[in-house]
Amino acid sequence: MAANGADLRRKLASRGETVRAVPASARIHAALRDDIVAMVLAPGMPLQEKQIALSCGVSRTPVREAILKLADERLVDIFPQYGTFVSRISVQAVRDAMIIRNALERTSVREAAARVAAVPEKARRALVAPLVALVRQQRATHRAGELAAFHAADEGFHQIIADLAGHPNLWRVIRQEKAHVDRCRLLTLPSPQRRASVIAEHQAVADAIAAGDADAAEAAMAAHLGRVIPSVEDLCRAHPDYFEAELAPAEAANAR
Repeated sequence: MAANGADLRRKLASRGETVRAVPASARIHAALRDDIVAMVLAPGMPLQEKQIALSCGVSRTPVREAILKLADERLVDIFPQYGTFVSRISVQAVRDAMIIRNALERTSVREAAARVAAVPEKARRALVAPLVALVRQQRATHRAGELAAFHAADEGFHQIIADLAGHPNLWRVIRQEKAHVDRCRLLTLPSPQRRASVIAEHQAVADAIAAGDADAAEAAMAAHLGRVIPSVEDLCRAHPDYFEAELAPAEAANAR
């Protein structure tokens, strides 16, 4: 359990020269958040503040600050006098994040394609080469069954689109908002069929950008992102303990 053992200390130390410059609470928050998003810390798992502090060699104050920030992000639930637990995945949070992601990524991919279209055709290949390389990398990690590397290449693919669009910070905003989406994504990655679908969808996006076709690029991105919500519904059925129980509208009204 990375959050309650020596693994967390090693993760903090692995951040190299930035360790001394960043407050302990921020480092602990980042390490815990990474493990929650990566499903190393599964939904419902208890977090023991004292044990985390001991494993990191710090007082409980920065750990408490980190946990409070995670609570603000709806990644942990704090029950006074009872304990702190990794939150279950909120389907509503996934839906909200996907609205934000759709708006930003569809804009981003259109602008990326438009910028590629604006350069001479001979220069386009160099411009989209990083995107092509990441699709190739995803194919290799898919064949090797390297799920973490596959996910990292996926993240890189979307970051490069934001870079091509001239708005690199868009992906930072999206990443901040899509923590619950990523937790779902990690549950789907063991499926070879889903990984193959992601590669095909990314290839369609990359081809449209390389052609400088903004309409096709946006349509391909919309189709790619449109696969998320249906897969979440399947995951809720497959992993009910990982998801928040949601009330139907009538039940919610009666609960007030």
